[in-house]
Amino acid sequence: MVKRVRQVPPARRAKAMRGTPPWSWFAAAARSARLWLQELGGRTIALLAVAVVVVAAVAVTGYFLSRTDTGRRLPDTGARSHKDVDACLLTGEDGITAGTTAADVWRGMRDASLRTHARVSYVPVTGEQSAANAGPYLDGLLQRSCDVVLAAGSPEVEAAERAAPLHRTVGFVLVGDSGSGSRDTGSARHAGSGESSGNVTFARPGDGLRAEVADAVERQVGARG
Repeated sequence: MVKRVRQVPPARRAKAMRGTPPWSWFAAAARSARLWLQELGGRTIALLAVAVVVVAAVAVTGYFLSRTDTGRRLPDTGARSHKDVDACLLTGEDGITAGTTAADVWRGMRDASLRTHARVSYVPVTGEQSAANAGPYLDGLLQRSCDVVLAAGSPEVEAAERAAPLHRTVGFVLVGDSGSGSRDTGSARHAGSGESSGNVTFARPGDGLRAEVADAVERQVGARG
């Protein structure tokens, strides 16, 4: 025996649905939800509740983070901007080892950097300690566009004295016994040549070297910035 299933036309089904009061849908949904929760255990319901809370927390956090990222950013006052001026130190093979003259020069350079925001760096001459060997190291500093070149050590000072007249836009601070004090002498005597250059400042080694170097570098940086 074949049982016939009565099919309801779509139009009549839609009409019947339109005639159903809205609250009956909510009541049916509530009954379905209640039956579904009854089928679930208490542990499962607790896990679902935790998952809902986590999803809500993530959504809220993401919203506030997106609002923060698009807002105005305050400048980083802790970052120190540097002037576009470089002061470079040429030293002997010991570099800026504690107790050396170059160490005092380096401390003076750092003092000047704190006041002027100039960048400071140093390069030690390795190998033979002679003016001839120091020359290529000095050329490297000049090619790096060092605005102020300091030299500590006899070979390094000799090489810098020879190069000063060829680089008149560069300020040289030479640590040695030539000249008097850290004044800009207006001339630097070259070994055996008798030529002079007005872009050289001498600083004498001693207890006041650090302060003398800091003042000399600060003047040179100020003249360029």
